[in-house]
Amino acid sequence: MCEFRNTAGSNGSENAGPPFFGALLRVTWQHVRGKMLEAIREAGFTDFQDAHFAVFSYPLPDGVRPSELARQKRMSRQAMNYLIAQLEDLGYVERRVAETSDRRLVHLTERGGAVAATIFACLRGLHREWAQEVGHARFDVFLSVLQELSAKAQSEDFKAV
Repeated sequence: MCEFRNTAGSNGSENAGPPFFGALLRVTWQHVRGKMLEAIREAGFTDFQDAHFAVFSYPLPDGVRPSELARQKRMSRQAMNYLIAQLEDLGYVERRVAETSDRRLVHLTERGGAVAATIFACLRGLHREWAQEVGHARFDVFLSVLQELSAKAQSEDFKAV
């Protein structure tokens, strides 16, 4: 039988209980995503949908094949192509033939670049707000840990492919 103890905040990670760090990351990410969507809508891009973040997430599409974009975002090619078609219709991305082959690559349009700039401005604002809220030194450590874990996760993901 599994015993669940809520010892969140304790220093012994082996004693940690719900909510685990994955749930905490998800809740925080949902907050960030909501703020980004709010900023996008306030900037006048009212047709941008939550699902479009699958394309408008790091790294942004800039001359990438749809199949590679699907792989990066861990989506099926069909689902990614559906989103790309929606975003093309809305004027956020375009598919252009590559100079070195006849493959079509996904690029942000000027309108898509404006959405990306809105997202970046929102994230910079959240960065400042959170650093002020928890203290700049603590926030810098938080970012450093996330960067380290992110780099490790990405290298492991590339090994698995």
